[in-house]
Amino acid sequence: MSRLWRDQIQVFLAPERVNLVRFSRGFKPVQTAKVTESCKHIQGANAWQSVLQQLDKNLVDAAGTELTITLSNHFIRYVTLPPQTEITTPEEVKSYATFRMREIYAERADSWMLSVSEWSPISGAICAAIPRDLMVRLEELAVKYQFKLKEIEPYLASVYDRWQKQLKGNKTYLAVLENGRICLAILINGIWHSIRNQRILQCAADELLAALDQETILSGNKDKVELVHLFAPEHSELIFPNNCGWSMVPLKTEQIPVLAHYPSAVVHNAGINQCLA
Repeated sequence: MSRLWRDQIQVFLAPERVNLVRFSRGFKPVQTAKVTESCKHIQGANAWQSVLQQLDKNLVDAAGTELTITLSNHFIRYVTLPPQTEITTPEEVKSYATFRMREIYAERADSWMLSVSEWSPISGAICAAIPRDLMVRLEELAVKYQFKLKEIEPYLASVYDRWQKQLKGNKTYLAVLENGRICLAILINGIWHSIRNQRILQCAADELLAALDQETILSGNKDKVELVHLFAPEHSELIFPNNCGWSMVPLKTEQIPVLAHYPSAVVHNAGINQCLA
């Protein structure tokens, strides 16, 4: 059979959890298995090491398959690359991304691999940094189990690419929430303005509102009621209080369904309404 027709495996890697979904080969792949595995953080190790150990155990029959991996925003660092009309070549874009990463994260950026979205001198781009050791380990697993590593994509980028057409308006706020983390991206007139990627310490709704208000202060412009596009399957009960100046617009998933390996609702939603009291 043609190598074009491989079984497909989609994986979501997050701290202390691995989601793995397998699809049969063919023109219209059919889901044949779905596994969610929990794992404990290894004391003194990087947050992703225990996750990869768990993934390793679930790839013993992955030979000949094609893997797509989505990485939790816990593992990613982002910067925006504001438009620069004089930057045009791939080499110049790479140098610009490296400069911006080091400008914000200093020498920590030296241990990361950088991935830049499609660059435009008019609208700029975003840059995602992934731990180099994590990328090397994933490539080693591909060799060990003889699968094709098709794509490794940050969670924010995956959500944005999938529902981009729903993000309309001159000013766009996109919030991607997962267990323990808020990732908030702002575009103004189609230009990437800022990306905030922070831990949730207590109440997801309160901390998202605080992040949104801080971003409007930094931009110097806020309408009476602003809209924020929300993708938060692990916080399905999240609500904003009345008269807070923000209105949630959940991404529509009827025609463009949520990918099977994405995180889903969990018990961490308990107590969300209480923290808004």
